[in-house]
Amino acid sequence: MARMLFAALSGGLFGLGLLISGMTDTRRVQGWLDVFGNWDPTLAFVLGGAIVPMFVAWRIAARRSASVLGSALPAPPDPRLGHNLVLGSTLFGLGWGLAGLCPGPAMASITWGGTGGLVFLAAMLAGMVAAPAVRLRVDRLAATPT
Repeated sequence: MARMLFAALSGGLFGLGLLISGMTDTRRVQGWLDVFGNWDPTLAFVLGGAIVPMFVAWRIAARRSASVLGSALPAPPDPRLGHNLVLGSTLFGLGWGLAGLCPGPAMASITWGGTGGLVFLAAMLAGMVAAPAVRLRVDRLAATPT
């Protein structure tokens, strides 16, 4: 029960932060990504501001073996740049630029996003379901000798 309560509080706090910062405004996000047009640099403060608390959280997590609620903390990610990271980042960036939403703001704006928000959510869920099969295929292609 405590785990679900903290998850709900964390999700609500994250969504509120996305709303206040303007990350749920697709025009603002697309203005941030339009570096060769009418560039809006204000989201740089949001992105930069997110680094500070995450830096502190990573430092605290590095000293702990379990979370506050007692579950094991995940191992640190592999810092090497692999094809999965490059492909995933590219797809994420393309989707973010085209729709003006990424998964967090999409979930936060689902109640007022209208039909477009629901279409984005459905496409995002379909991508999440399809991703493991696509990743397996890409891994096989990458491992195939030429």
